[in-house]
Amino acid sequence: MTSAVSLRQETLDDLWDFDDPAASEQRMVRAARSRGLTPGERAELETQQARALGLQGRFDEADAVLDGISFDSPAVATRKLLERGRLRNSAGQAAEAVPLFEGAVGIASRAGLVFLQVDGLHMLAIADSGRAAHWTGEGLAALERAVDDRTRRWAVALHNNLGWSLHGANRLEEALEEFSLALDAASRFGGDDQKFFARWAYARCLRSLDRVPEALAIQRELSMERPSDESVAGELAILTAVPGD
Repeated sequence: MTSAVSLRQETLDDLWDFDDPAASEQRMVRAARSRGLTPGERAELETQQARALGLQGRFDEADAVLDGISFDSPAVATRKLLERGRLRNSAGQAAEAVPLFEGAVGIASRAGLVFLQVDGLHMLAIADSGRAAHWTGEGLAALERAVDDRTRRWAVALHNNLGWSLHGANRLEEALEEFSLALDAASRFGGDDQKFFARWAYARCLRSLDRVPEALAIQRELSMERPSDESVAGELAILTAVPGD
């Protein structure tokens, strides 16, 4: 394999809009056709084109794009495995996705690609839900080697996902602790959306714990910031319908 140098994640962030995968796909295609790219950069962009196709449910097309990537580097190999895993997981084939994510983690770990290593561990926590706490712990341990805040931001997703897993298992106090840790990480490393939704998740768990006044206070603050947010409106409707509010 050639160098482990990876395309800057901020470059991909500027191209991605996860609410509009079709537009993201087109941006990835145009970026991959730009002049002045290295073969590795072009290949990484193509993996993200495949990811955008997968988010549209176009799984066969996404696999075909990945099949056509011949450049070989740790970053490209990791991203190809990650995207194949995401395709399988999105198609309801979690058991097939797990070894792909494990392979991605192994390559990224050996190459020192912490961002991609944690991405794989975060996906393992989703696909291998019975071991979510284990994979989350591995991801948080890997983050101790992170040298930039963009990579450290993974702590938000790791704690948030584990929080929802615990919430679904009715382990509500433990879930609240994870949501609190996600909120702390979002406050330090996250963007405005992550900060907003970390507060929403924390308040949602407070409602499950019957701590209605605290939950209501947070949701009202969020409503003032984003009056048209449907998730906040839904929570306010439930919270204000609670007897005694």
